[in-house]
Amino acid sequence: MGIFGGNSGNAPSSEDKKSIFMKQIRQELAVAQAGELISKINENCFDKCIPEPGSTFDPNEKSCVSKCMERYMDAWNIVSRTYISRMQREQKNLN
Repeated sequence: MGIFGGNSGNAPSSEDKKSIFMKQIRQELAVAQAGELISKINENCFDKCIPEPGSTFDPNEKSCVSKCMERYMDAWNIVSRTYISRMQREQKNLN
């Protein structure tokens, strides 16, 4: 039995703690990036496609927003994949 009454054999190792911490950081980063993506899409696409907001979208506005969002998300994904790939290469070079 451990010092505080727990089973010391079940205590997470420092590597386990590090892994859990890194997973939490990745999740928080993903949430922050998703928020940033939504903000940028709104900033770029909405302003570009809907010059005078009304109570409804007309078909041209819907089409414009849809296409703009697709292009922006495609570009975002390309940049993200490239960044991740570069970071992985640099991390391998450090090891």
